[in-house]
Amino acid sequence: MSQRVDNALSAHICKGMDTDVIIVGGGLNGCSLALALDQVGLRSIVIDAMPTAVLRKNDFDGRSYAIAAASARMLQTLGIWNALDRHAQPMMDIKVTDGRAGEGPAPSLMHFDHAEIGQGPLGFLVEDRHLRSALLDAVAACGVDHRPETTVTAQADHGSHVTVTLSDGAQLSGRVLVGADGRRSGTADRAGIKRMGWDYDQMSLVCAVEHEKPHNGVAHQFFMPSGPLAILPLTGNRSSIVWTEKRDQAKAIQALPDADYMQVLRPRFGDFLGDIALTGDRYTYPLNLVVAHELYRGRVALVGDSAHGVHPIAGQGLNAGLKDVAALTEVLTDAKRRGQDIATALPDYQRWRRFDIATLAMATDGFNRLFSNDNPLVRGVRDVGMSIVNALPGLRQGFMKEAAGVTGDVPKLLKGKPV
Repeated sequence: MSQRVDNALSAHICKGMDTDVIIVGGGLNGCSLALALDQVGLRSIVIDAMPTAVLRKNDFDGRSYAIAAASARMLQTLGIWNALDRHAQPMMDIKVTDGRAGEGPAPSLMHFDHAEIGQGPLGFLVEDRHLRSALLDAVAACGVDHRPETTVTAQADHGSHVTVTLSDGAQLSGRVLVGADGRRSGTADRAGIKRMGWDYDQMSLVCAVEHEKPHNGVAHQFFMPSGPLAILPLTGNRSSIVWTEKRDQAKAIQALPDADYMQVLRPRFGDFLGDIALTGDRYTYPLNLVVAHELYRGRVALVGDSAHGVHPIAGQGLNAGLKDVAALTEVLTDAKRRGQDIATALPDYQRWRRFDIATLAMATDGFNRLFSNDNPLVRGVRDVGMSIVNALPGLRQGFMKEAAGVTGDVPKLLKGKPV
């Protein structure tokens, strides 16, 4: 009897709705969610503030993402990896050390070798332009209603459904509203979901360089006094740079002409890859920590940076967002198959993701405080710590499995399985 009531309720709620899920934010997480939902027969509409010309811009601009091995499996299951494969640079090893400008890396080293865990590359580096285009093409191919250059001006949770009012005056209704609209999420604000966090007084300088020597798929992380410098391998003799400085220093460096900018970067980068030259554009991003108190309220859920914006020190921002997408898709699908209102699954989503998000936030915050520090005592302790980790294969392999996204309660999509 109860199952028949649930089925009747689900049918009643669905009737007259414009869609099952309204997704606010057409970035990487929003489009991934739309694709994942389409595969399980859940309809979605994507509201995207970005203009089509910006979304479809295909010039190399220096931006790229570290895609964990598990996230790559998810993208393959969503049907877009074939479009990315030739653009994806496998990340075989990661080398981590202390450093100072002009001095080269310190003797203490953590070396993470993919061969130790026997699961292929630790991850892949993919340029933003290729990943974004592949997702947009797949969204268009499966017929998802994607509305660029549109924003949400109001939203309401009516108990049995949600509605949003758009900047063009249209109103949409659905069963669940998902905020994938970034760290300043209007969706979270309108739902009354509070967020906690703090500013790091740091900025990331992001660019890409060409170099004389091959990188051999090795990523490097140098911990400088002001913050980490990541050198991430791209296809060809190119690397992506994510370089952290104190805010005022970063603004001053970013304001320099290209030649002077490179003069500041070169002693930090070193000469192990030969001469380097800037390619593509340069960006800066302010660094802060933002974590939502709740991952859902009523019929509203948050994914990606809307739920958790963390320091890029571990390169896990996008991967954590894709894990949100995979977990949310799985619980919504389970509710649909039980004949229930899909919004009843949102507490399950929060239970699944809350601990992992809190752990990631604390870890990245702690690492940044430990490594963005030139105190001789602290520097000595962390160098000893890195040497210990490097000498203990079990601990080192645990870190690699965590970075590859294969530990803990992993959603099906991240295992490469359909939901």
